[in-house]
Amino acid sequence: QLQASGGGQVQAGGSLRLSCTASGLSFRGYNVGWFRQAPGKEREFVAAVRWSGSRTYYEDSVKGRFTISRDNAKNTQYLQMNSLKAEDTAVYYCVVGSGVLSSTWSPSGWGYWGQGTLVTVSS
Repeated sequence: QLQASGGGQVQAGGSLRLSCTASGLSFRGYNVGWFRQAPGKEREFVAAVRWSGSRTYYEDSVKGRFTISRDNAKNTQYLQMNSLKAEDTAVYYCVVGSGVLSSTWSPSGWGYWGQGTLVTVSS
């Protein structure tokens, strides 16, 4: 089970830090990441870090503003979001999986999903 937290309402330009902790599942050896879904839109990839922790991947619109990290000892991953924009408003989902690199950007490439946490950015 994945439990996401840290969502909330923030003004444009502000910051939030999302956390996602796993229970009954060890992060070690798994890729972890985040997707988001805005109202009326499809779920989209946001960021991911491979199981080794050596490579990170970001959706173009969040590069330079968001940072994904993981702490295997705590079975927790984080998404630091800075310089938030109104278009970042969405429900954010943490994911865990063991897919190949090419599946990173697709929801189908992830086996475990958190319940989602709402981020609202007001302009």
